[in-house]
Amino acid sequence: MQKSIQKYFALFALPGLLCFAIAFLIPMVMGIVLSFFKFTTVTDGVFVGWDNYRKIFINADFISALWFTIKFTIVSVVTINLGAFILAMLLTQGLRGTNIYRTIFFMPNLIGGIVLGWIWQVIINGFLLKSGVTIVSDPKYGFWGLVVLMNWQNIGYMMVIYIAGIQNISHDLIEAAQIDGAGKWIMLKSVILPSVMPSITICTFLTLTNGFKLFDQNLALTAGDPGKQTEMLALNIFNTFYGRSGFEGVGQAKAVLFTILVAFIALTQLRLTRSKEVEA
Repeated sequence: MQKSIQKYFALFALPGLLCFAIAFLIPMVMGIVLSFFKFTTVTDGVFVGWDNYRKIFINADFISALWFTIKFTIVSVVTINLGAFILAMLLTQGLRGTNIYRTIFFMPNLIGGIVLGWIWQVIINGFLLKSGVTIVSDPKYGFWGLVVLMNWQNIGYMMVIYIAGIQNISHDLIEAAQIDGAGKWIMLKSVILPSVMPSITICTFLTLTNGFKLFDQNLALTAGDPGKQTEMLALNIFNTFYGRSGFEGVGQAKAVLFTILVAFIALTQLRLTRSKEVEA
């Protein structure tokens, strides 16, 4: 029976492969090719070689967006994962109403990024206007506003993953550690953290890639203001591609470089955390 099914594997896989090719593979290849052209439509391109890529690295706005994105991603990865893990630990202690708390903390993840950006812009400006400033008066307001927004949206989602990892820890292992006299700190360091390394890998990967790809929230909350000092990479690419005629090729080159950068960082992070899983 199994062999007869295997004969039709290609037939069953064909629709998925076609969708993958049409929706991802072909556009990606076309995007890479177009990054070496100056164009306004895909049919009127003029080959310029590496000139588009050269322009990227002499573009002060792109470099600023790159460093802003890196700083934001580092801070948000640490704060989101730390907050999510603490909540997961608290909600696996048998407290009353745990399921209600989990639902409440998870709900912000269901709201769209644009809506969240507008909501938090109103909230943050409500506080800042008391001092006569707004979120776009100073880059630091925009930076920490984005950090707060991302924490509020993602902590609940990551919390669910950490809860699953904590609940999967062997009770025999916990009991053995308790019999050996392990305190809370030793239990956390030597039992819980090594056991939830797969969850840490997943959550770190998700928060890392989400931080680098952030667009909707950045657009709605600050739109890169003041003076593009809170503009992140995805928004910078969007503004380059659609904002000024004649820079479509540069925007496409930025998009290709951005894809390679995110893929490299994500794969490096996965390799490092997977090695920690093996050690654990």
